[in-house]
Amino acid sequence: MKNYLFLILFFAIYSCQEKESPDLNPSGLYFPPLSGNTWETITPASLNWDLQKLEELKQLLKSNSSRAFIILKDGKIVVEEYFGTKISGGQPFDQNSFWYWASAGKTLTATLTGIAQEDGKLDIQNPSSNYLGQGWTSLTSAQEGKINVWHQLTMTTGLDDGVANKDDFSTESLVFKADPGTRWAYHNAPYTLLDKVIEGATNKSFSQYFSEKLGSKIGMNGTWQRVDFNNVFFSDARSMARFGLLILANGDWDGQSVIQNKNYLKDMINTSQSLNESYGYLWWLNGKGSYMPPGVQVKVPGSYAPNGPDDMYCGLGKNGQYVCVVPSQNLVLVRMGENPDQALVPYAFLDDIWGILRNIIPAN
Repeated sequence: MKNYLFLILFFAIYSCQEKESPDLNPSGLYFPPLSGNTWETITPASLNWDLQKLEELKQLLKSNSSRAFIILKDGKIVVEEYFGTKISGGQPFDQNSFWYWASAGKTLTATLTGIAQEDGKLDIQNPSSNYLGQGWTSLTSAQEGKINVWHQLTMTTGLDDGVANKDDFSTESLVFKADPGTRWAYHNAPYTLLDKVIEGATNKSFSQYFSEKLGSKIGMNGTWQRVDFNNVFFSDARSMARFGLLILANGDWDGQSVIQNKNYLKDMINTSQSLNESYGYLWWLNGKGSYMPPGVQVKVPGSYAPNGPDDMYCGLGKNGQYVCVVPSQNLVLVRMGENPDQALVPYAFLDDIWGILRNIIPAN
C-alpha cells in the first residue's frame, strides 16, 4: 500500500513539473545564440547527401559570381561557402562581410508590417492614406482612398508601373492605371512607401522599429540604407539565414514568439490574390500553376523554379539574392552575390541551383 501511494505521489509531482516546464522548442529546430559566432553544424555526409554533386553545385555558384551560400537543415548549418572578394579593399568575402538583399528585403518589410498590425498600430485593410496622409499619389481623393495597405503588400495598387522610373515614389510618379485589386504589377514605388506606412503608424523610424521588433529578436546584424529611391537592407549571410529560420519556425525563435499573429504569417506565405497565384505578401511562392514575371502582363504556366520543391517560398532580389524556405524538408537556403543573368528577378539561376541540389538531397 505504501509503495502504491509513493507511486501516485511521484507521478503527481512529475506531472506538475512537466506543466511548469513546457517544451520551449516544440518544432525541434536548432536556434543559434543571439550573439556571437556559435552555430551548430551537421555534415552533408551524415545526411547521406551526394558529396560529388555538392562539389558540382559549389562550382556552379563560384562560376556565377556568388559571394555567399548557406543551407540550413533543422536550423543547423550543412553548407556554408564564401567566394570572391569584398566590393572594396580587395579582402576575401567572408562570414562577416555585408551584402545587399535587394528585393529579397521585401520579405522583411512584409513581416514588419504584420508585426505592426499585431501591435495594434495599423490595419492592412485600412486606406494607405491613413498613414501616408492625403495626396501621396497624383490620383483623385476618391481613387486614392481605394488603395489600402493590403494592395501595397500584394503589388495590386493599380498604380502605373510604366512610368519613367518605377522606383520613384514622388507624387507625380504615382499615376492611375487601374482600380486597386484588378491588376498585378511588380512596382517598387508603392512597396517602398510601406516604410512610411510603418513610420506613420508607429511614430518611429523604420530602421528603429525593425531593430526593436525583428532584427534584435533573432540576432540579425545589418543596416538599412537609402540607395536612390530604394531602402535596401545590407547584412551578412548568416543574418539572412536567421530570418529564413524564423519563418521556417512559424514566427517563433527558441520559445519566443516574434510573429504572434500566425494567421497573418500564413497569409503572407500563401497566394494573396488570383492575378498572380505565385505571390503572397511580397514573397514568391513555388509550385503554383502559373506565375507573372515582373514587367509583363502575362501569366507563364508552371512554377518559376520547377526543379525546386513545390512548397518552397522565397524572397528574391536583383542579381540573385535569395532567402528560400522549404518546410517539407526543414531547409533554409541563402545565396548572395553578383548578377548570374540579366533578369529583374532571377528565377533561372535559382532553378539551376535546385537542378543540382535535388540530386544532392535524398528523397524523403
